[in-house]
Amino acid sequence: MTEAPTEVPNALTWLGHATTLIEVDGARILTDPLLRDRLFHLRRHGPTPTAHLGAPIDAVVISHLHHDHLDLPSLRALDPSTPIVVPAGAGSLLRRAGFRGVVELARGESWRLARGPRIEAVSAHHSGRRVPFGPTVEAAGYVIEGQRQRIYFAGDTGLFPEMSDLEAIDLALIPVGGWGPWLRGPHLDPRSAAAALGRIRPTAAVPIHWGTFWPVGLPRTSRFHEPGPRFAAHAAAVAPTVEVRVLAPGERVSLASIGEAATAV
Repeated sequence: MTEAPTEVPNALTWLGHATTLIEVDGARILTDPLLRDRLFHLRRHGPTPTAHLGAPIDAVVISHLHHDHLDLPSLRALDPSTPIVVPAGAGSLLRRAGFRGVVELARGESWRLARGPRIEAVSAHHSGRRVPFGPTVEAAGYVIEGQRQRIYFAGDTGLFPEMSDLEAIDLALIPVGGWGPWLRGPHLDPRSAAAALGRIRPTAAVPIHWGTFWPVGLPRTSRFHEPGPRFAAHAAAVAPTVEVRVLAPGERVSLASIGEAATAV
């Protein structure tokens, strides 16, 4: 007798910084994979996410070209046939680096995995320049639409008017901090990230881009430890209908059971 296939639950795992593993409709999607413990002068505080990469990754989405979001050594740790979705204009950089499965999306364009969800590029307000000599392309966010859930991955961004155009978002992955004592340029901090929820109106939100990397030799301050909890506190005041889940790196939450406690993997 043939056994029925086991349904893989839709889930979200925060792997640290802007790296998340989104499991939806049988597909596994990585966002902005930064899988190393060191990046230039930054050191990871928390578990290395390699334990979550045992099963194949079906697609990668890259929000912009900053080194902590587009990390070539991390991409090389994946199967070379993995599709990599990037903002329009970023493909040549990746192809020169040897990647072939590159999908470029301009704002409003979408691409569907062979099995699984549709990925749409949406607006972001953030620098798209790759320093020191790389190209400049428009930063992007993405809406990942499965059969039952719509997930918004903001990448890295400040507030922008088009946030209000996002529709029926079940889970928003919102940046709330950075990797050092100061935020430079367009970013969301805990207060402005909570204000973003009022524009996006998601069912639930998970803070990302905080509490992971910090400059070597610099004492970790409240700007390392507290952006996630501060975001939750501000959100409770200005967007009380949005459920905020503050995860630790490596924690996983079922998308079908928002409202229950997150479980560590």
